[in-house]
Amino acid sequence: MKKILSLLFVLMVSVYTIAQTLSVKAPSSISAGSTFQVEFEVEGKASDFKGPSFKGFSVRGGPNPFFSSSITRVNGKTTSRVTTSFNYIIQADQEGSFTIGPASCVVDGKRIQSNSVAIKVTKAEPRSQQQQRGGAGYYGGGQRQEQQPQATTIDNNSLFAAASVSNSHPYKGEEVIVTYRIYTQVSLQQYQIDKLPGNRGFWSEDLSEGKQVRITQESRNGRNYQVAEIRRGALFAQETGKLTIAPLDLQVLAVVPVQRRRTGTIWDLFDDPFFNQSQAVKKDLRSNAITVNVRPLPEAPDNFYGGVGQFKAKAEVDNTEIKANEAITYRLTVSGHGNLSLLDAPDIQFPQVFEVYEPKVSDNITRGDNGISGSRTFEWVLIPQTQGEYTIPSVDYVYFNPHSGEYETSRTQSINIKVAKGDGSSRAVSTSKSDVKQLNSDINHIYSRLGHLRRLGSSNRVLPVQWLLLALIAGITCAIIVLGRHKQALDSDIQGSKMRHAMKLAQKRLRNAQQFLKDGNDNRFYEEIYKALWGCLSDKYAIELSQLSRETVRDRLVEKGIPDDKLQLVMQTLDDVDQARFAPGDSSSKKQAIYDRTLQTIASLV
Repeated sequence: MKKILSLLFVLMVSVYTIAQTLSVKAPSSISAGSTFQVEFEVEGKASDFKGPSFKGFSVRGGPNPFFSSSITRVNGKTTSRVTTSFNYIIQADQEGSFTIGPASCVVDGKRIQSNSVAIKVTKAEPRSQQQQRGGAGYYGGGQRQEQQPQATTIDNNSLFAAASVSNSHPYKGEEVIVTYRIYTQVSLQQYQIDKLPGNRGFWSEDLSEGKQVRITQESRNGRNYQVAEIRRGALFAQETGKLTIAPLDLQVLAVVPVQRRRTGTIWDLFDDPFFNQSQAVKKDLRSNAITVNVRPLPEAPDNFYGGVGQFKAKAEVDNTEIKANEAITYRLTVSGHGNLSLLDAPDIQFPQVFEVYEPKVSDNITRGDNGISGSRTFEWVLIPQTQGEYTIPSVDYVYFNPHSGEYETSRTQSINIKVAKGDGSSRAVSTSKSDVKQLNSDINHIYSRLGHLRRLGSSNRVLPVQWLLLALIAGITCAIIVLGRHKQALDSDIQGSKMRHAMKLAQKRLRNAQQFLKDGNDNRFYEEIYKALWGCLSDKYAIELSQLSRETVRDRLVEKGIPDDKLQLVMQTLDDVDQARFAPGDSSSKKQAIYDRTLQTIASLV
């Protein structure tokens, strides 16, 4: 019986949950110039109502919320019912077929959504017919046109948007907090950001994602405002000189009280303020643009890896006593406050007997009101190939502290690794210098006397197979000599070697970017794309990271006599990558296009 009652209870809850729907009432047809009512209704107490799109119509009033409750008693059992509705007064502006989009609200902690409604707007009727039809149909245009509220506008001093920055003279790479606020003296129903600023020349991090809008009071120019902080971000300038933080475009829906037009009829009795209606007014807002003057970094030391902020480095391994050919993990964690997403791995001089794999990067980053903080960890897999005691040297991680205006160093501790003799089954021993010395003592002396030789019939003739083997050995010997000389030539070409290394790193970053694209991780996707492109440009044209900017790249391309089409491709790709990072919700096809354009640009740099 308990199981049956529990099952019935679950079924009742499920039926109740399914019943929570936001219904909509509206006419299916209306004449142009007429007004009508659209009502959204849900059973239960609703909150956080978000109105629909009324494209093709004008909103003359609403949304006006109404709450109703009823209590019934049948056969000694009492039940109660609560209903919430939101009403709009809408005017049909022009003929055609239009769709009112879905609205949504929160009931019992869950957001529910209405269906969309198709409405056909027919040719406007003569005015006399509209007046005769004035009382017909609550949802079919029953409001008399003379009774509608007067059109209302909101002046720019009562409602506007503004942007501010924490620092207008930052260093290149220094964090700048930009905040966007709405200042209002009227009631706001909702707002929608139409276009995020594409802040060219900056790396951006969103600090407001998933956070509630903060409401405060502020006095400005002698007037008191309610202030809503709608967006906050961290910007890191990647170029020097004057850079512009673009405006933020948004649309708000404000609710203002309005009086009816006086008509000289009995309807004027309702001009008492008690009967005044409220009107929803849409207003487009744009924040101010801000210009910041970005200062260049001082000449950077060799072991500077792009960190601007306050950081501390820590090194550790998962095991200090292992056998030869066993793997250990070396971790370098850089923690602090600043441009963590842009930090590069340091160049560590591991012992030569260690086989070293490319580092894996993992982030533990917090995006708070005060900016970016947390840590970035680089992990190397190391495999010592011979026994002995070795030392991984300390690392001097150099970063630029904008508060002091100087480069500072965080030094890690050196780590001693004790490697015991391996069992020889896991890996083959490579021929390093120490291996050659060890092997030299193990090779027995070769006996050099010829002794007695005798001829064995005609077997001393050289067979065709033997000639083929001799020719193959000679060919391999020549190939080794040619490849060796070619390698020597490549090693002597320092710039070319640096570029080849940069191309390998760029290819790795592009592979990572492709994986992040598949995983839907936009932040890491654009980070890898950004670093792959700028890293190649830095190494290809010998531009120091501290001096790298769009202007220095253009100047160096012109100086090298790069053709205009290639120059335009590089600059356009830089613009595309910059702008794409500020467009939330980009389609997969657009991100794929960014990836393909970057791949094409990097290939053209070879």
